[in-house]
This record gives sequence, C-alpha cells and structure tokens, in this order.
Amino acid sequence: MSTADLPIGTRLRGRDELRFVRPYRRLGRLNEVERAKLARHPYEAIAAVVERYAAEGPEAIAGVPGEVERLKWAGIYPQRQGGNAFMVRVKVPGGRLRAEQAVELGLLAEAFAQGPEDHPVFGNAYADLTTRQDVQLHWVRIEDVPRLWRRLDAVGLTTVQACGDSARNVLCCPLAGADPEEVVDALPVAVAISDFFTGNRAYANLPRKFKMSVTGCREDCVRAEINDIALWPARSVAGELGFNLLVGGGLSDGERMAQDVDVFVAPGDAVEVCRAIAQLYGELGNREHRGLARMRYLVEELGPEGFRAELAARTSLRLAPAGEALTRRFRGDHVGIHPDRRPGRLLVGLCVPVGRLRGRELAEAGRLAAAYGDGTVRLGADQNLVLAGVPEERLEDLLAEPLLARCTPFPGPFSRGVVACTGTEFCRFAVVETKARALDLAQWLDEQCGPAVAELAEEVGPIRVHLSGCSASCAQPQIADVGLRGTAAHLGDQLVEGVDVGLGGTLGPRAGFVDWVDGGLPAQDLPEALARLVRLFLAERRPGEALWAWARRQPPARLRETLRAPDREEVRP
Repeated sequence: MSTADLPIGTRLRGRDELRFVRPYRRLGRLNEVERAKLARHPYEAIAAVVERYAAEGPEAIAGVPGEVERLKWAGIYPQRQGGNAFMVRVKVPGGRLRAEQAVELGLLAEAFAQGPEDHPVFGNAYADLTTRQDVQLHWVRIEDVPRLWRRLDAVGLTTVQACGDSARNVLCCPLAGADPEEVVDALPVAVAISDFFTGNRAYANLPRKFKMSVTGCREDCVRAEINDIALWPARSVAGELGFNLLVGGGLSDGERMAQDVDVFVAPGDAVEVCRAIAQLYGELGNREHRGLARMRYLVEELGPEGFRAELAARTSLRLAPAGEALTRRFRGDHVGIHPDRRPGRLLVGLCVPVGRLRGRELAEAGRLAAAYGDGTVRLGADQNLVLAGVPEERLEDLLAEPLLARCTPFPGPFSRGVVACTGTEFCRFAVVETKARALDLAQWLDEQCGPAVAELAEEVGPIRVHLSGCSASCAQPQIADVGLRGTAAHLGDQLVEGVDVGLGGTLGPRAGFVDWVDGGLPAQDLPEALARLVRLFLAERRPGEALWAWARRQPPARLRETLRAPDREEVRP
C-alpha cells in the first residue's frame, strides 16, 4: 500500500525533503534519533501501520530499529505497560472541534480505548484533554489503528505529527471568533499554519518537537511565552491589526521565556513566517546533542538580532518592525459563564478536572454543543472546554444537564486550577502517579481552603496547581501558582513518591517561572503542606494580590519551612 492509499487524514505531501544544510554535512556526529530518521523517514512508519503492523502486531514494530521513535509521527506512543497497548494522540488545530467530531472522538474512546480493568477513580474508556488542545486515547491496540484512522478521517481529524520531531498541534484561544474583546479572530490563521505543516514531508524532520501558538485575544490564554513560535496580538506602526512574533520559549529542564525578535506579522503572512522559521531551525538546529536541540537553545545562541537576520534570509517577505503589544494580562482559563460577542449569546466554560473525560462524556459534550450552542466544542490549553453561542434563555436548561454536574462551570478554586500530565499510569518517563493524586489533592483543598479563597475570587482567582510526573513538564508546572514535579523522596528509611515544589509562576505582563523552593517532599505530606501555605497566604496577602505574587515576596527559606511538617524530621533524597 502506498501513502496515497491512506485515509485523507493520514496522507502525506511532498516527496522531496528539505535539504537542511548544517546537520547533513556532519553525518558522523548525528545523535541516535537523527540517524534513525535519516535511515528511514518517519512517514514510512505511518504507512507501515496499515501495510504491516496492524496485521503482524507489536512484535513487528520491535523488529525494525528506530521504528518506535518514528511512530511518534503517526501520533502513536507505546504505553508504560508495553505489549499491545498504545497511546494515540489526535490533533485538534486551535482546539476547535465540531460537535460531530467531539461525538466521534467519544465513541472512539468507548470502542478502542478499553483498558483491561476499570480505573478506581476514572473508570474505563476515557479521553484525556492535553495542555496543547489535543485528545489522547489510551489502551489502543495496533490492529485497531487503521480503523480508528478511517473514522477520524471521516470527520476531518488526524493523528499525523501529533508527536515526534515536527510541528505539533497549533494552539489558539478557544474563544476565537466569540470573545467580545479579541483583537483579531486568529483561528483561521492557526488552521492555515496547521494545514501547511501537517503531512508536509519537506518540513517534517526537525531537530526536536516544534510548538506554535497564535492568538488574537488579549489575555494570553494559550501561553505564548512558552512556545517555539508565538504570534500574539499587536497593532503595527501603520495601524494594521495582526501579531508580534515571539520565538524560543519552552519548559522541561531548560525553561526559557520566548523572546521578541522585533517582527510584526500580518495575518496573511503568518504561514510564510512560520515556514521560514521551520527552515531556519531545520538548517541550524542542533542535531548532535538531543538535550540541546530545542529551538530555544538556537535562539539563545543567535540572539534576537541574529535570529531575525537568519529569518530574513529565508523569506521573500520584508520583515516589518514589531508593533504595539496588545496583551494585557494572563488568563489561565475560560471556566464560568461569560458574554459571547454575539448578542444574546453566552460562553459556558466547563471545568474538566485534570482533563479526563469518559468517552461517553466527550460524546455528550458534542451533543450539548449542537443542542444548545453554536455546534462547537472548544478545548483550552488548561485541559478544560467551552461551549459557545449558548442563548441566554437556554442557559438554565443547559446547567441542568447531567454532564454539568461533574464538569461544572462553578468549580471550587483548586479543582478549577488543577492540571496534571499522564503520570506513571501510562508514561514511561514519569516517576509519580499524577491524575488521581492531583484530583484528590484539588478536591481536598477545596474542602479545606476553598471557601476562604472563593470569597476573594475577583482578586485571587483560581489557585493553579500543576502536577507533572517528571521533569519533562507536560503539565507546565513552571508557570503555575504552585508547580509540582515528580521525584523520589525519603520517608525514614523508605523511598517513596515525592515532589519538588515550585511557587510563583505566571505569564503575561509579569511573566516569570516558579522558584523551586523545596525538593523531595513526600507526596503523602503534600495536602497538609499546601493547606498550610494557602492559609499563610490568605492571612498575609495584600489587597489584589494573587498567590503567585505573594510567593515572590517571600524568602524561599520561609516558604520551605511552611511546606515542611513541623513534627517531622527534615530529610532530603
């Protein structure tokens, strides 16, 4: 079977690969993954799923060197359990699902994401919403992938390049086109960028993952500063509305805030600018040391002026200077009831704690979008979702729907702000369990401290607690009020699951990463430790001060002392 015989959602464009100059001159110094990609283009693994692996099983995958890595371009990862258990990630450009797409994803979860037994907290057959507006299905068998692809293709969805060293899902404000205060509707731009890169062989093999966001809203809800490329709203010197360009943001072990390179991008030029940056990164990015291969290291090496010059050399566009930045604050979510720009309509933001929905719940969200709203389910970068275009007179009926009893627009402040990655339940890199732990933690804190925090909701907002199972930062702990990173900890003579605790992260005008104030805190001590911290914050905060701002004023030693139980001997891993 040729790639032309694949479903449309997995068809691949272009046979000539872009000849990135720098890495291919020094073949002897390429890292192992680069050698695997050079020996066999990752798109060949996509075709092989249909041609061979679905029939022969996971053993056939293991028999091809480097194939597990290449399958990431198909959106497929092996689960921690090994064997015939895979995670499949579905791209949702701009976070926008049509109602029928949401219904089909829910049905796919029910059909293909059945684990061997029910999870004690979440049950079975569920879908995870991610911080990149993707949907992840677990426990998928390799023989079921071609059928899953065909059904995704029928509703216009794909898994191609949801993972791997390529352009990942393109983020956009979930309220695009419905936000009364947005500068420009950026969804068409985000979709155009996604369409250009998805399935494009010439730009598929980059040094590492390549993350982009584009938004016309003024509240930075898609976290511009931590993307490789970010387009956020601006007004040019000539008065045109469009975007300023930021580059080189990211988290993991070497977090960096994206830098302004003094470029204004008109909406019609966005695809070309992103293409030229991908070419720049492909040619100059580090393919020798994988730990230093993310674009942020290249931006740091070149500096803003040098990067701008290299970009100008790779496009026929005349790069205009940056305009007036129009972002005014960082908004972590869109949970709650808000006005839609369309008269008489409302935006209903639903809290999906830790981003996990059963398949039937996701399908039900699609049904509600069609029955009450504008027919769209909008995924946020906070693992929540929004129903848009709800008539005011139908709000009470919508609120009475059973799904909204669990996915409520009126959650407690900790349930609203909790974010968690996959953790040891499925991920081979995680060192602690995350989803159930984060959910339990948020619900317990809502009981203990929620009422006091809720009284100050307008000033304090939700308390954003992000739990990542390892240092890869999939839950983005560095930008949270409270960032938690999985590690090992000592409890007496026992080695137990623990967390590093960071405080004071946020984005927007006062962007800054957390300060890691404590390391190796046993996870069992975490609820009481955070309750002590929140109570101290509530007692000492200044008017209008959020937790992240209060934490920045405190000496790290004091914060660490607050977190550590006073009646237990301090131990470090």
